[in-house]
Amino acid sequence: MYPKRDGAKYLLVCKSCGYSEEASREDHQAYRMRVTVEKGPRDKIVVIDDETPVGAQVLKGSVTCPKCGHDEVYFWMMQTRSADEPMTRFYRCKRCRYTWREYA
Repeated sequence: MYPKRDGAKYLLVCKSCGYSEEASREDHQAYRMRVTVEKGPRDKIVVIDDETPVGAQVLKGSVTCPKCGHDEVYFWMMQTRSADEPMTRFYRCKRCRYTWREYA
């Protein structure tokens, strides 16, 4: 049963079948619902600064920047999702510094 307010009435309602019964204000407050959001390791935020990341390699001709069309980019890989998922490939244009990603 979960608490619900219908105008001035306090109700306790079953989520499964929809049955409801009137409750006093004290009963209604005793059955308060609280939602707690917990963050896990999958909720990490990856921040890539303006500098070229350590270990980045330069690619010429094989990848083109979608923003300016330049064909020289930095490239590096990083694990951004769970370990059973493939790594994410990042690119940064040498000319305009635009950064984008490609899921492998």
